[in-house]
Amino acid sequence: MNERNLRVLEFPKIREMMAALAVTDPGRERCRTLVPSNDPDRVRRMQQETEEASTVLAYNGSNPMAWFTDVRDYLKLAHVGSTLSQKALLAVADVLKASRVVRSALVTDREDTPMLTELGSRLSTNRNLEEEIFNAILSEDEISDHASPELYEIRRQMRVLNDRVRDKLNAIIRSSSMQKYLMDAIITVRNDRYVVPVKAECRQNVPGIVHDQSGSGSTLFIEPIAVVEAGNELKQWTLKEHNEIERILADFSARIAPDADLYANNLTILSEVDMIFARAALGRSMRAVPPKLNESGKINLIQARHPLIDPKKCVPVDIALGRDYDSLIITGPNTGGKTVTLKTAGLLCAM
Repeated sequence: MNERNLRVLEFPKIREMMAALAVTDPGRERCRTLVPSNDPDRVRRMQQETEEASTVLAYNGSNPMAWFTDVRDYLKLAHVGSTLSQKALLAVADVLKASRVVRSALVTDREDTPMLTELGSRLSTNRNLEEEIFNAILSEDEISDHASPELYEIRRQMRVLNDRVRDKLNAIIRSSSMQKYLMDAIITVRNDRYVVPVKAECRQNVPGIVHDQSGSGSTLFIEPIAVVEAGNELKQWTLKEHNEIERILADFSARIAPDADLYANNLTILSEVDMIFARAALGRSMRAVPPKLNESGKINLIQARHPLIDPKKCVPVDIALGRDYDSLIITGPNTGGKTVTLKTAGLLCAM
């Protein structure tokens, strides 16, 4: 069946209705590319998948699919030895979680869902890696203190130094002898260094390093000499923190690399499962029933309704062809339902 015929029958609208019921973007894309098959075995297989998914929906009360994004590009990078970003690692962990959740939902002792059980059994999982990534990486911009013992100790040292620097600066801005030189009695940060705002004309009265100035030039942001050494030490610990975070990300990336192909295969299976459950959800929303298929060109639609017309307004119709007769002439006035009847037969056959 060519694409033009499908457009005339409004099959793309059915695909969009189905795509809206998918959980993930890859699943929605699979829905939008679905076309009728002329292979009877494939059609029966897909019908059985849909029936099994409907059974799971009835049994669980909800769709077992979990959200994930397409991480194939990230997996390729890991496979060639690149270090993945925090965002990429979280996305891979999402795929691992979705794989585990879907596998758990599909691989059961139920005997009425053999095809979905087989599909779910092909999903590769790694719960340890999944949970370690989620525990270590709190967001795209934040790594947990407990991502490693080394990182915890580095950040503990940084907190001690931060407190020491701020205590010294607080003593400076509270000093009655210094307040007259300050634009404001506050501590701020410039170029990752703690500074105080000093009146430009009082520069010589506050020894230290100038890191910035205001737009007007009336305020200089100076790191007092009393905290420069502690600031330098804090900078060194910040560099150690950066290096440790890079090591953690590289370690996770290296652990993903050996199984990158398996996780990429998971994406294919998950998007297929998402489409199957979208088909089942659409069927349930339409109160549809599985058709009895035949290869002899027979049609016997009983109380069929056009799926794109409001069920409350659509008049059901019986259409039979291929048994007692193989031609049918439909007559009647304009707006009498002739075109709708033809499209109902064609669209339901395509579906």
